[in-house]
Amino acid sequence: MQDTRYEIRNTRYAFTLAELLIALAVTSIILAAVATLAYAVSSANDSADDTSQKQAQVRYATLRISELIRHCKLICMANDNDLALWRADDNDNGRINPTELVFIESGQDRDYLRLLEFPSAPGWNVPLSSIRNGTAKQVLISAYSQKQTVLVPECSNVQFYPTDVTPQSSSVSISFDLTENGIDHQYQINAALRGWAGNLLNDSGTALVSDDD
Repeated sequence: MQDTRYEIRNTRYAFTLAELLIALAVTSIILAAVATLAYAVSSANDSADDTSQKQAQVRYATLRISELIRHCKLICMANDNDLALWRADDNDNGRINPTELVFIESGQDRDYLRLLEFPSAPGWNVPLSSIRNGTAKQVLISAYSQKQTVLVPECSNVQFYPTDVTPQSSSVSISFDLTENGIDHQYQINAALRGWAGNLLNDSGTALVSDDD
């Protein structure tokens, strides 16, 4: 009988340098693609969050300003930086008191919208003429504590229309630009008075009849 012997050899395979380099290149490409996708998703989420936040600011500002103008007694004046409103005649004395005044401010650079009020000022008569020439606001700021409510913190090119707003005006518009995702969008808030107190004005519309003393 003839013995048959089998020789079993273990064959072990190893990666060559070229194969390792190719694998590293493919892995790098995959990781780069994943990182790019993650960055794109994160940027899209950030843009969506920024847009949502600014849209919420616009909605709040529109509601607050529209209601304020609709229910105010007079639009006292408007210039490049301020819109002054006689909010209400709280004590029914036919006079403008400091606590009844509200200024819608746009700043020196017309780059924000906020409300300025003086809730703790004593009850004295504020002449309409001093509101229109700006001295009333300066006196109130220097003498009394203020309440500031920011409506739109970062905007640009705030404009009050019409450009010749007077106490005889019964409506007003506020326009401003807002940058969203790198693109400027223009917004406009329009409102008209429901209860205009024009009967308290003198014939020239420069003073309140009960405010001439």
